[in-house]
Amino acid sequence: MGERRSGTRERIQAVAVELFAEHGYEKTSLREIAERLDVTKAALYYHFNTKEAIVVSLFEDLIAGIDEIINWGMDQPLTLETRQELIRRYGRLARERPKSMMRFIQESKTTMQELAPGEKLQCRFRTLSGMLHAPDAPLDEQLKSAVALITASASVFMLKDAEATDDERYEAGLKLALELLSSEPAPQSTMR
Repeated sequence: MGERRSGTRERIQAVAVELFAEHGYEKTSLREIAERLDVTKAALYYHFNTKEAIVVSLFEDLIAGIDEIINWGMDQPLTLETRQELIRRYGRLARERPKSMMRFIQESKTTMQELAPGEKLQCRFRTLSGMLHAPDAPLDEQLKSAVALITASASVFMLKDAEATDDERYEAGLKLALELLSSEPAPQSTMR
């Protein structure tokens, strides 16, 4: 029973973020989400009683996944292999999110700033990015780390018009992200 409920929750999240990406957060109503899901508003309210609750749940799930990656990385030596594995794990996490989520994040910066998870997500992103370079790295290397994360997570959305499968887009983004990291000098310290 819990698995069915979880599947419904994920389905609601996926449809909601799809509508948010298509029409904008402010212009999407719970009624439209329920209609797209072909359920009653009461059924939707059972899981989420506001649009904000849906967005918060999406980002809480994403933040929890990023926290797992950060915690893993904190126990690893700061080597090129560790940094590349951090990118791979983050790319997989982002890939597991609903496809429209990156588009929603990019196009809803104001909404993201207004919701509590938005700041938490930015903080986790900065922490993870900081783990990809030495603490005293020059600005261009720090930027490469941030760009590598964005590339690993947004390639499917950013290349949506390219004649390729989602898998091919993801692999292209991951390849570039790993290249960005491998072009940096190796840090000389450990994560902790």
